[in-house]
Amino acid sequence: MTQENSRQRRATPKARITKPRARSAAEVREIFTRFQAANPEPKGELESVNAFTLLVAVVLSAQATDAGVNKATRPLFAIADTPQKMLALGEERVRDYIKTIGLFRTKAKNVVALCEKLIAEFGGEVPTTRAELESLPGVGRKTANVVLNIAFGEITHAVDTHVFRVANRLRIAPGKNVLQVELGLEKAIPPEFGRHAHHWLILHGRYTCKALRPECGRCLLNDICDSADKRVA
Repeated sequence: MTQENSRQRRATPKARITKPRARSAAEVREIFTRFQAANPEPKGELESVNAFTLLVAVVLSAQATDAGVNKATRPLFAIADTPQKMLALGEERVRDYIKTIGLFRTKAKNVVALCEKLIAEFGGEVPTTRAELESLPGVGRKTANVVLNIAFGEITHAVDTHVFRVANRLRIAPGKNVLQVELGLEKAIPPEFGRHAHHWLILHGRYTCKALRPECGRCLLNDICDSADKRVA
């Protein structure tokens, strides 16, 4: 290589991968105003009767569908709606109730273990802080966020695969991982929409803005979406 070529190579700038531009505050407000108008009171689709059964349902929902979890937990929660009752069933019987759910052996072990910890350390009550929730077996940040939001009314943004996809496609909170997206949503979403935001995003991703075949023709955000995945003009 000549000295001149070497200088040219050093002078050539490297290609940069630019992060997608996040939407403006006005654009984000418009998105959630439309979500709210279409569905003022969105609900989570996991069935529960109290904070404890919600916690268990969310733990069981990892790598499983809400419909599949609901089918398994209806008879389970009918006889075990407290940590004490669940613990009395024992791991083997819990496992029998949830055997149609993926990873049911590990999940049954976690459910029994979290019941033991709830009784021993929290008086049988579901704790109300993220740190305490995440100290329970089988409970991660997303599960804690769901429980805090639904059971205790806190503004949290649980990022599952649907929320991650929609937040990136709509450029509400572009991010390479779930934590980046969650923190981006915290900054981007106006407080008045915070209580229901993750429900709107989940439902939109589950039923309209699907991973492989988004149903753009009936999307209420079709006119403002500029995603590369958009299927209609």
